[in-house]
Amino acid sequence: MTKKQKQKVLNRILLHSFFISFILLTLIPILYALTISLSGSNALLSSDFTFIPQDITLANYQSLFNDEPLILWLGNTVILAISTLTLALSLAIPTAYVLSRLRFHGRFSIFRGLILLNAFPAILSMFAIYRLFSTGPISLINTRLGLTLVYAGTMVIFAILNLKGYFDTIPHEIEDAARIDGGNEWQVITRIVLPLAKPAMVVTSVLILIFVWNEYIFAVTFMTGAENYTLAAGLFSLQAGEISGSWPIFAAAALLTSLPILIVFLFIQKYMISGLTVGGVKG
Repeated sequence: MTKKQKQKVLNRILLHSFFISFILLTLIPILYALTISLSGSNALLSSDFTFIPQDITLANYQSLFNDEPLILWLGNTVILAISTLTLALSLAIPTAYVLSRLRFHGRFSIFRGLILLNAFPAILSMFAIYRLFSTGPISLINTRLGLTLVYAGTMVIFAILNLKGYFDTIPHEIEDAARIDGGNEWQVITRIVLPLAKPAMVVTSVLILIFVWNEYIFAVTFMTGAENYTLAAGLFSLQAGEISGSWPIFAAAALLTSLPILIVFLFIQKYMISGLTVGGVKG
């Protein structure tokens, strides 16, 4: 083995060692939460703390299903996620396609306006939205429809920008060939464009799902009552009381609420690189 080859192997070993160490470091909070969730004592720190608790118990997980409305919170979140995905993608896909394919006056102004709107934090509009929803002819406060509109309005701009960038990478010649073969516009879009844009649509959908799953501020502002809580709001309520709060139950709930997103990510990870990089570079 030459000196150059030895140096290459050494660099690869060092690089792999760095990434393995980094991964192990990021797993420490998860292992810590798992340890707390399996512990029978309501303590975060102790002098004899170990990652393998001496009094392992599943009572904290059982308490989530028996004493806390975790399933109800899960159902509320799933309904909001599906509603938001449906509304946001229904608006984003045709808008992104039009901005990508059609050339009309004001197209670039609309595109720049979307970028400008996307630059502002959504929370800045929270009080204006709340006043609009509470003083309108139909009150949308404390309704899933109102929260769905807020979530969809927050994420639809991101969805348009990401999908538009991906549509730009699809060659026009593919669509022209389909039209020559006798396909109408609807067939070209549904049978050619959308299947080719599947990576971008999957990634966009997952990012919208993650936003709805983790969002807290709008959820507690527009929805009141434990029966209307989402997972994020319900998770916070478990530890809202300094005296009555239970850290093991809170840790168990945090792990369980993270599990569905982890499973979804494992199934779609092959789409992540192409769906984000291609759509994010083109504009």
